[in-house]
Amino acid sequence: MSVPNRLHILGLPVDVLDRQGMLKQVRKMVAAGAPKTLAYLNVHVVNSARGDAVLKGFLQGVDLCYADGQGIVLGARLQGKHLPERMTGADWIWDLAKLAESQGWTLAWVGGEPGVSQAAAETLREKHPKLKLHSEHGFYSPEQTPALLARINAAEPDIVLVGMGTPTQEHWTAEHRSALSAPVVWCLGATADFVSGKTDRGPGFLNQNAEWLARLITEPERLWKRYLLGNPLFIARVLKERVRSPTR
Repeated sequence: MSVPNRLHILGLPVDVLDRQGMLKQVRKMVAAGAPKTLAYLNVHVVNSARGDAVLKGFLQGVDLCYADGQGIVLGARLQGKHLPERMTGADWIWDLAKLAESQGWTLAWVGGEPGVSQAAAETLREKHPKLKLHSEHGFYSPEQTPALLARINAAEPDIVLVGMGTPTQEHWTAEHRSALSAPVVWCLGATADFVSGKTDRGPGFLNQNAEWLARLITEPERLWKRYLLGNPLFIARVLKERVRSPTR
């Protein structure tokens, strides 16, 4: 099974999908039962992969990779390409919960500080009470990881959600994917922080068009380098590639 259309930005894949198309692919993956891995691309991920061979190799090998930020949509446009929309976990997680509830799937959510993914799971169940969701925090030592993997597999999930932030979640998934029996393993970033209410998404009017600015407003000390330095670096790299390999 392959995604209908895939393009590359700075050597990293991103699939041409809208939200419903992405969930359609996920449904097919779960039904097929073969191991599949999902990830996302945003400016921070692209910049992080520049000096991280493990992250870059992981992204190049995933079965589906979607645009998580408007920066990626813009980067594609600057290369003469088109992505229909950006899809952030804090938005699509509700669609996935609805789909999982209707299909009778079991989800496992790993990541966040102790209690965060559990709180996020409870929030989802308030709207989808029949949702089956096993949750674990993301701060286990290497010695504790085999027991964590055993607990996840014992829950028999159809989808494992890994939310540890880039590049930790991608490194963790690259190392442990073969030990996870779930058909789908899906890196989704800090979604649990937002769903649980631990982190404010910022002004609502910014979320759809300039989420980076909304996040910068809420966490300026932690994120200023990522956005104020990282965004211009990304655009400069895309434009440089465009000059080297012009697209009609």
